[in-house]
Amino acid sequence: MPNQFPDNFLWGGAVAANQVEGAYCEDGKGLSTADVVKYVPPGQRIALEHALSMSRAELAAAALDEQEGNYPKRRGIDFYHRYKEDIALFAEMGFKVFRLSISWPRIFPRGDEQEPNEAGLRFYDNVFAELHKYGIEPLVTLSHYEMPVELVTRYNGWESRELIELFLKYADTVFLRYKDKVKYWLTFNEINAAIRFPYLGAGVLTEGKENPKQTAYQALHHQFMASALTVKRAREINPGFQIGCMLARKLIYPYSCHPGDVLKAQAENQLAQFCSDVQVRGYYPSYIKRHLAEHEVSIKMEPGDEAILKENRVDFLSFSYYMSTAVSTDESITERTEGNLSSGLVNPFLRTSDWGWQIDPTGLRIALKEMHDRYQIPLFVVENGLGAADVVEADGTIQDDYRIDYLAHHIGQMAEAIADGVELLGYTSWGCIDLISASTSEMRKRYGYIYVDQDDEGNGSLERTRKKSFYWYKKVIASNGADLAND
Repeated sequence: MPNQFPDNFLWGGAVAANQVEGAYCEDGKGLSTADVVKYVPPGQRIALEHALSMSRAELAAAALDEQEGNYPKRRGIDFYHRYKEDIALFAEMGFKVFRLSISWPRIFPRGDEQEPNEAGLRFYDNVFAELHKYGIEPLVTLSHYEMPVELVTRYNGWESRELIELFLKYADTVFLRYKDKVKYWLTFNEINAAIRFPYLGAGVLTEGKENPKQTAYQALHHQFMASALTVKRAREINPGFQIGCMLARKLIYPYSCHPGDVLKAQAENQLAQFCSDVQVRGYYPSYIKRHLAEHEVSIKMEPGDEAILKENRVDFLSFSYYMSTAVSTDESITERTEGNLSSGLVNPFLRTSDWGWQIDPTGLRIALKEMHDRYQIPLFVVENGLGAADVVEADGTIQDDYRIDYLAHHIGQMAEAIADGVELLGYTSWGCIDLISASTSEMRKRYGYIYVDQDDEGNGSLERTRKKSFYWYKKVIASNGADLAND
């Protein structure tokens, strides 16, 4: 089959500010919700919901530095001071695009200041200048799993509608500052995370809430409104902006061909696309109304909310894809696995990663085709990759053939989807340089083409080393996806 990737396909990689920047209290930056999340060793971890939640007491102690512990996202990988070195490595691979996020508390430390923090704005000026020096297009996420802690303690995060105006002020500030430097924007990273993980996705503490789902869905509605109004403002500032939403795409299979399993999988896949339905189609779909009623959730809307959602839909849909799961109505089937913000039954036909995530390249093609049929707008794979415990060999090399295999098969399935007629803008694999894990705050769970010498406790030289996959991805980009061989 001839190469399917278009000539203008955007190849690159992705990171988040709170997982790479470090410098958590330098140059006027305020504490973020990510800065107060402790590292928990594997043997002490419980359910993922608990690992990604926060109590008011824990938040207060961490924010005041009264609680001793290891807070990995405060140090990241020191991208704040080493961004030139890192961007040079991305350029060496041939990146066309680099997905990064802006740290809201680096611009507005408390979230409600009258004037932005100029030092924070200058940092991103410098990062964008460095990217443009190499001809790399920035793809910027406005909110990627962090917000000023002050907005959590004062408003309980996105539970309060007051955050909409504060977020719009932040978005307006960076749109105006970088209107000639950034073309591609995303509003909220994996916006559907707010449903299962309210603190991670929306800065919401559910402690003491009679119906946590009510709180989470109300917070999500406020994010929908902020996203739609941000789209509106972006188009006013620069009509050339391309602004998208971002979804954690969970693909769910029926465990068997039993009609009950098929129906359950269909319902789960609908819920997995609820947020993109709102942001792409511009309204709450009919199926969600039954779901909310069954969970005693009643979303409070203000007059005009529905019109704002309808009139300010996104230009493209971006999403993360790592794995798939299965569901069944048969309660005797109990073997389960965790994944990216999701859990489900183990699929006996799939291999798993070091962290138990099921590896399913064909699922990416299925998801791409389904979303193309559903929305008929451009798609963008902005997260995909393999978290693994890489080993540095005696000669200093990192032979990560398992990562090359994972990525090659997923890229191959993207090519098939394009041949199927899917309009795909680009591909930014996750964690193009090793970074702190969003879910577990580990360093040893590595995704990158570039190894960073740092362990879970923060020990190490931070030296950057090219892995075998670095050279492989360079070849993939140079061939525009035609050469996926592991030579």
